[in-house]
Amino acid sequence: MGAQVKVYKRRIKSVSATKKITKAMEMIAASRVVKAQRRVAASTPYATELTRAVGAVAKGSTTQHALTSEAKNPTRAAVLLITSDRGLAGGYSSNVIKAGEQLTQRLTGEGKEVDSYIVGRKGVAYYGFRERKITESWTGFTDNPTYADAKKVAGPLIEAVLQETADGGVDELHIVSTEFVSMLTQTPVQDRLLPLSLEEKAVEQEKKGEILPLFEFEPSAEDVLDALLPRYVEARIYNALLQAAASKHAATRRAMKSATDNADELIKSLTRLANAARQADITQEISEIVGGASALADASAGSD
Repeated sequence: MGAQVKVYKRRIKSVSATKKITKAMEMIAASRVVKAQRRVAASTPYATELTRAVGAVAKGSTTQHALTSEAKNPTRAAVLLITSDRGLAGGYSSNVIKAGEQLTQRLTGEGKEVDSYIVGRKGVAYYGFRERKITESWTGFTDNPTYADAKKVAGPLIEAVLQETADGGVDELHIVSTEFVSMLTQTPVQDRLLPLSLEEKAVEQEKKGEILPLFEFEPSAEDVLDALLPRYVEARIYNALLQAAASKHAATRRAMKSATDNADELIKSLTRLANAARQADITQEISEIVGGASALADASAGSD
């Protein structure tokens, strides 16, 4: 039984070391998610107001522009999928990949060819394992994205939107990412960035009781929309990257807390088993001593 006690002690030591690692990762993720929340809170008003301004300019003009003009027969769409570079975040990446698959299937069912743009090693690995085509991918910055990273991602997408479909351009631009709702809730979302749906924006503004301002365009509405197009796409992608980063850190914190709690329970269970094995070992030794003493007593009585 002594050997069994040693096995339990080794397992307790191993689980305790793992618990220290998961606890440290939980604390790191908790500190990072607070910073990420602040960045989301700082970027969201700008992205929201820019979207509102674009909608107001487009609604107040009759200019046909890539920002607002619906193609008569859309045949090609770009989908930007934002995943994580790292794991240990529960179902974070798998949930957003699943949402991306649903969107791709829907667009394909509508007769549209889908160009896939991927952010994060998890998404790249998923598509690579299935030998599916990736138009362009970016990795290495999902934990702490910057505006420069957003511009780098937005560049090829804007170029594809402005090109003719015959030359490799797209009619629509969609984004699939994770919205940070709270520390406990992160929701995969699908959003169409281009063309901007003016009807939906108008309904939202009516519900909020907003009144659109009147604009005068100089030199023209088309020039204003040309200038707003890259800023709008970059701001929306940057906000999506920040939301995704905050969601990933929150998911990591939750997963590491669960792992730490499980390690605690396992240590308690192994400690009980080790105590039971030690008690059984002691009981056996006592029984052997008592049995030996009894045998000696019987032998002495027989000799007398």
